[in-house]
Amino acid sequence: MKSSDLLIIGAGPGGYETAVHGAARGLSVTLIEKGELGGTCLNRGCIPTKALCRSAEVALTVAEASEFGIVNTDNTPQVDFEAVMARKDKVVSELREGVATLLSGVSIIRGEGRFISPCEVEAGGETYTAGRIIIATGSAPSALGIPGSELAMTSDEILSLDKLPHSLAIIGGGVIGLEFASVMSAFGVDVTVLEYCKEILPPFDAEVAKRLRMSLKKRGISIITDALVTSIERNEPGLTVSYESKGKEKQTTVESVLMAVGRRPVIPKGLVEAGAILDRGFLKVDDSMRLQWNEGTAPCSSEVYAIGDVNGKCMLAHAATAQGETVLGEDRNLDIIPSAVFTVPECAMVGLTENQCLALGLNIKTGRSTFRANGKAVAMGETDGMVKIISDTDSGLLLGCHICGPHAADLVAEAASVMTAGLPASSIRKAIHAHPTLSEALIAAFS
Repeated sequence: MKSSDLLIIGAGPGGYETAVHGAARGLSVTLIEKGELGGTCLNRGCIPTKALCRSAEVALTVAEASEFGIVNTDNTPQVDFEAVMARKDKVVSELREGVATLLSGVSIIRGEGRFISPCEVEAGGETYTAGRIIIATGSAPSALGIPGSELAMTSDEILSLDKLPHSLAIIGGGVIGLEFASVMSAFGVDVTVLEYCKEILPPFDAEVAKRLRMSLKKRGISIITDALVTSIERNEPGLTVSYESKGKEKQTTVESVLMAVGRRPVIPKGLVEAGAILDRGFLKVDDSMRLQWNEGTAPCSSEVYAIGDVNGKCMLAHAATAQGETVLGEDRNLDIIPSAVFTVPECAMVGLTENQCLALGLNIKTGRSTFRANGKAVAMGETDGMVKIISDTDSGLLLGCHICGPHAADLVAEAASVMTAGLPASSIRKAIHAHPTLSEALIAAFS
């Protein structure tokens, strides 16, 4: 049996960054990965989709070039989808090489990790253990249990398309579904989004979600909410998606269908049999990410943890990284984690929504501003969107920040920093911001 200080299963952001930090502390680290370094985020998620989002942004900018006084009289710009996908693959490859370099001080084992006891993992014919074992095996795309679900693509498969479909139905109006809707529409695909809830982006503030929905509709994306998809059928030359909406049965026929209804945890083989407890299908952990075991589980000399998507606490790459740092003893506030949607326009949030605050009985004050009144946004030609600030009337603390507009994912970091530091919401307004910048929209929300 081979032993080390730290054994990590899964080389996604949570796994590989924890491995890097552990090695930097002088720990002996073993990292087990059955696929490519970087996990879902780098290879089939965050990074490749962001590369496509950038190509989509460029396509939209070129289409609107005449509004900025730039006229192309030689030809009509077209989307070269093969080149778009090649660029995406190049971005992923470069970053994967970077991850390999960062892991130079880590022992990497290629293979699938399987638990043979609560503190022993088998991979590639060898058995491994460690003082601390971290499970970071992530998640995989989920699918609805409906007839014909196998006819739909997953988010993994759509990233390997060799040609654009003429039309696409996306089942699910969450982060993944809307990002692909925004990208494919920019590439000229006729997109229809079918969302089960009454509004898109269910975790986001309703006001911001509505703003994004209206923006996407202006771009020609059909969004149908309160839609219960019941089946997918092959109807040459395409696919027919049946759904119920407002008491009526309806159908839409498209060339391709994307299933974007969330993700399910990937549990290492043998772990449940060894005694690990599942909660709603996820590995159950305490606040320190320590794995919870059934009574009567064989004693284990190792401390076993689960981080990232596999524990279901917050299914975001940066949350997995922060949880891994917590396991290593770093001080991280895991209650304040920003999230973003890289549509056009972008959306981002941190903290509580207005409805959540009201449900908790908090006395709140809300402030709003629009990018239409922001000088930088007007100059950029990106005036669609808003900033919403929510603060506690009694304590003055910032409870939530919700943004729909240009560079929302970057702007929300300021609010996250203020919340993490426990500073009053007024700290944002008191800080002098450069002019003209988009960050001034946050200050404007206080006026």
